[in-house]
Amino acid sequence: MPRFEKAAPAEPDEILSVTGLTKHFPVRSGPLRLRTGSVHAVDGVDFSLAAGRTLGLVGESGCGKTTTGRMVVRLLEPTAGRIAVAGRDVTRARGADLRALRRDLQLVFQDPYASLSPRMTVHDIIAEPLRVQDRYADGRGPRRVAELLDMVRLAPSHARRYAHEFSGGQRQRIGIARALALDPKVLVLDEPVSALDVSIQAQVVNTLRELQRELGVAYLFISHDLSVVRHVSHEIAVMYLGTIVERGTRDEIFRSPAHPYTQALLSAVPRPRPGARDGRERIMLTGDVPSPIDPPSGCRFRTRCWKARDICTTETPALVDRDGVGHPAACHFAEPADVLATV
Repeated sequence: MPRFEKAAPAEPDEILSVTGLTKHFPVRSGPLRLRTGSVHAVDGVDFSLAAGRTLGLVGESGCGKTTTGRMVVRLLEPTAGRIAVAGRDVTRARGADLRALRRDLQLVFQDPYASLSPRMTVHDIIAEPLRVQDRYADGRGPRRVAELLDMVRLAPSHARRYAHEFSGGQRQRIGIARALALDPKVLVLDEPVSALDVSIQAQVVNTLRELQRELGVAYLFISHDLSVVRHVSHEIAVMYLGTIVERGTRDEIFRSPAHPYTQALLSAVPRPRPGARDGRERIMLTGDVPSPIDPPSGCRFRTRCWKARDICTTETPALVDRDGVGHPAACHFAEPADVLATV
């Protein structure tokens, strides 16, 4: 039996719980490669995810989205924090325990060209997790591979081909089939459609939604494309410089964003009719993103924020629901703004 540590009881529908998740990468310099600092890639991230639901994790490049996803599936070791799946604390799982964990947590990579081996047939790519988890023998493997190909809308004959014989969209479908091979409870999707043409993006996203309805799997959907996130997500968490600055349902975030950073992101979404007057004002942020080696004190967004005051320098704003907001926002002066009403 797996030797998982007992965790606090989860909510009935909660399948993934992340608390205080932190990742600091060491900075080394000099001939002796001594540690001189740390890159604060992720700092105290909290969120939960229910079965059959999608949490969209959005933010600028370098904000820590991918690092968070890789820690959730244990490709990176957290510096601190706790990850629980189906009520089991698996943050420090090792050996056989970690192997069992892989059945519940799977990852779809961003690049469909680099994530598939050019030396393996599609059958072998999809069958690999089945072989690792001893689920291939007794004729089960070939039947499962054929079933997975059908689930992602590929023909059984495709199993005999190699990855280079497919388009980018087809390769990503193969990656999705591989990730679903072990019936995971949580699927981490790291920018799964960013490398695809727009028309192909829609096909892959619709396939993911259909699979979620059929299988009840939970998605952690990492992306910088707000239009895709709005289409697939039930809830959204906005990240800035390693922390979550706002969290809420899809409608709450898109209709009444409260954090200045979220408002700036949404104001930059292209208008459906360029040049048309729709009442929206583009928010132009000044300054550069601070270095994660030495993040600002207090609010990390204060160096680019037009609302910044003295308290923003000395006191880190908590991610809480403030008066008149209706959902958590990490800003001392959070207030809802209608910046995307016509999109």
